[in-house]
Amino acid sequence: MSELTLAGKVVELVRAAAGPHVQTEVGVHHNAEALTRFANSAIHQNVAEATTTVRLRLHLDGRTAAGSTTVIDKAGLTALVDRTLAAARMSPPDAAWPGLVPPTPLTAAASGLDEVSAVADPELRAAQVRAFVDAAGGLETAGFCRTTLSSAAFANSAGQAVEGRAVEAAMDGIARLDGADGVARLAAASLADIDGAALGARAAAKARAGGRPVELPPGRYEVVLEPAAVADMLDNLSTFGFNGKAYARGQSFAEIGAQQFDPAVTIVDEPTRGGGLPFDIEGTPRGPVTLVRDGVTAAVAHDRTSAAETGQVSTGHASPASRSWGPMALHMRLVAGAANGSGVSAGPAADSAAPLVSGVERGLLISDFWYTRVLEQKSLVITGLTRNGVWLIEDGEVTSAVGNMRFTQSYPQALAPGSVRAVGGPSVPMPDRWSGVRYTAPALHLASWHLTGNASG
Repeated sequence: MSELTLAGKVVELVRAAAGPHVQTEVGVHHNAEALTRFANSAIHQNVAEATTTVRLRLHLDGRTAAGSTTVIDKAGLTALVDRTLAAARMSPPDAAWPGLVPPTPLTAAASGLDEVSAVADPELRAAQVRAFVDAAGGLETAGFCRTTLSSAAFANSAGQAVEGRAVEAAMDGIARLDGADGVARLAAASLADIDGAALGARAAAKARAGGRPVELPPGRYEVVLEPAAVADMLDNLSTFGFNGKAYARGQSFAEIGAQQFDPAVTIVDEPTRGGGLPFDIEGTPRGPVTLVRDGVTAAVAHDRTSAAETGQVSTGHASPASRSWGPMALHMRLVAGAANGSGVSAGPAADSAAPLVSGVERGLLISDFWYTRVLEQKSLVITGLTRNGVWLIEDGEVTSAVGNMRFTQSYPQALAPGSVRAVGGPSVPMPDRWSGVRYTAPALHLASWHLTGNASG
């Protein structure tokens, strides 16, 4: 039976068990992910998993409860309904219940899904891995190549019924030489759009350029951030800033209508363009949402709960965790600027970072951030480490590798008016550790970044 038929069946089971007055939401999500891992320049694991999950949320006599199951036969669905009804009767009153989405057509849907990638066999992923390893020219390599198919449907007791599919492919790999790592990664709508050889060559070039790093003193440095580092900025801005729950509770930096960013900054969330489904788990249709336009904060992500709390409408960002953690924009794109790169650089700067280096008198080229943690949420002060390559730039030229450093930096402050020297191009889709999450970023030339110590001490 189709996902939509299955969702409708659960709605009817609730109606039969508790009557027509129960407000019921049912989401059915089938996720098929296949992953090829490699290490020591050889494939060591192929795994594939396909799971269908049914999520039920209902509101009964002013009380709300939710449950889920992967057992989708009659007994499994009946048990889900029974225990969720029992949980609702024992739950405290839910004054924040926002009601159900009325019947609403989808506003956007992915078209031309790549069916080859949706059912890609291990040989297709292995070919990408082989190309990556060969292009690294004998350097030690490791990483993964994955393909994911998401097929989902939603139905509720108010009559909303929608369904959709999404496909994503991704590759993430490193090359290593004498302790220096170079990284290259890419997400795409099709496995055919990923060039394993180009990624392997890029990672190897960065590793070769990373030898004999020097140590620099802490301080504020002009920086060029490559797309992977910018993707971390987008991730934290989404999680703690453009989060409707955080905004409603005064915990976010976001001020709608204020010029909080440099005019060069425009950020949009594009679920159906970024490998997401065309509706959220509350059945709200999804479309593009402009979060920042020409530096002005224009919106935050809302589910129905945070939207009701702030007098807004849902932007289609409900998730299984959104009532607890808040709704998040997981397909954000920082719009590329006029400084367009082309092809793969032979040196450490790649893609949209290469043309930005020439504009730096003295600063740093940074590949990637990791282990980033929030120190202060309201101003979004983040601490973290660099990794996978840092280089000193002098008079527009990369002159030497630099040892990894710790930073402590407010992300909104780094993007504030007057702080963005240039935005590179194109924007590059970066795969997240979770399939279905994608941040698309160009390189950025920023006036100041606060490096607070060396990673060694």
